[in-house]
Parts: sequence; structure tokens; C-alpha cells
Amino acid sequence: MSTARAYHHGNLRAALVEAGVEAVREARGPEGLAVRDLARRVGVSHNAAYRHFADRDELLEEIAGAGMAALTAAGAARLAAVDDADPERRARLALREIGRSYVDFARTDTGLFRVAFAAYPSSAAAQPMVPDDEAAAEGSPFGQLSTCLDALVDAGWLHPEARPGAEFTCWAMVHGLAMLVLEGPLQHLDDASRQAMVDQALAAIDRSYGATTGRAGDAYVPLG
Repeated sequence: MSTARAYHHGNLRAALVEAGVEAVREARGPEGLAVRDLARRVGVSHNAAYRHFADRDELLEEIAGAGMAALTAAGAARLAAVDDADPERRARLALREIGRSYVDFARTDTGLFRVAFAAYPSSAAAQPMVPDDEAAAEGSPFGQLSTCLDALVDAGWLHPEARPGAEFTCWAMVHGLAMLVLEGPLQHLDDASRQAMVDQALAAIDRSYGATTGRAGDAYVPLG
């Protein structure tokens, strides 16, 4: 269904958000995004658009929510592909894949990624990265990461005493990698070299967590 057709069925708010998602993808970020321009895209007056969004910031929060939903879906797809009979290895692979997914999303869906953090949402409807309640967390990137870390504890790779706050260690690391890919020296590397550097950083996290339980000593076996 086209954006204009969606509007004619009475869902102008959703049509504006959809147009906004397209706009930030084209611009690779929130720069230049304006409610007036989006109204023109869907074929309505800017006054009609402002009946649904008080200002640009409110619209950006909705688009940020769409970005978080897309990031969550990308992570879910990668996690669903993890298939290993050994619980320990499966948990380690899951953490690696959620990290890879985060960086890959930043590189391939740059506009949405940038909006998701440049316009960090304050409304509950926008599904922020760190939800306030457990139900919302299960359907968020933060919740996915938390689940992966809990699985590492259950599998005996991560010591329970090292578990508190581990989400923020992992998140800071992969977000830093993502920004190096988007705006730092990693943006100039070829795909293979960039992936190798990302995997090296993720392997360091893997080994450090295994060290908390003595599982990553001299006999440490990388995931490969």
C-alpha cells in the first residue's frame, strides 16, 4: 500500500511516520527532516500534518521508535539463526550475533540508526532502548541483549557475580564500534577487514566473560 493510499484510508499519522522513515533513510540521518516536507510527500497540507504531530521533535520520536523496532527485528532474525546443540556454545554465539547485528544495522540502515539515538525517544510509545517495564524490555534490543547474557550465566560461561551491569558494557562496546564504522576510521576499511575488527572486539568480550568462570583459560577455544 502506498503512503498516499494509506492516508486516504484515514491513517495520516502512520503515513507521515512511514514517509519520515523513507526520508531519513534517503538522507542517512535526521538532517533536513521537516513536517512540512513530509506532508508534501503524502499529499496533504502542513496544517493537516500538524494535527497529528505537535512539532518535529514529536515526529522524530515516532521515527526513532520505528528505528528501534527495525533494530529489534534485525537482532531477532540473527538470533533465530543460531543453532548449536551445546548450550554453552549456543549462548556464546547468540551474544556474538546480537553484537554483529547491531553494527551491521548501523552500517546498512544508517538513517534509522542515527535517528534512533540522535532523537532518543522520551515517550513510552516510542519504545526506548532501555524500557521501564519487563514486558517492553522483551521486545527491545536491550531485552535481547539481557536474554543473551542470562543464557551465558545459565550455561556457566559468565559468573553470576559478573552479570549485573553487563548489558551496559556490551552496549557501550558495540555502539562504539558502530560509530567507528559510520564516522570513524573503520568506515574506510573494506568489508572483510571491518568485519574482522568487529569480530576481534566481540571475541575479547567473549573471552573476558569466560574468564569469570575459568572457562576461558589456557584451553580457550574461540568461536571461529
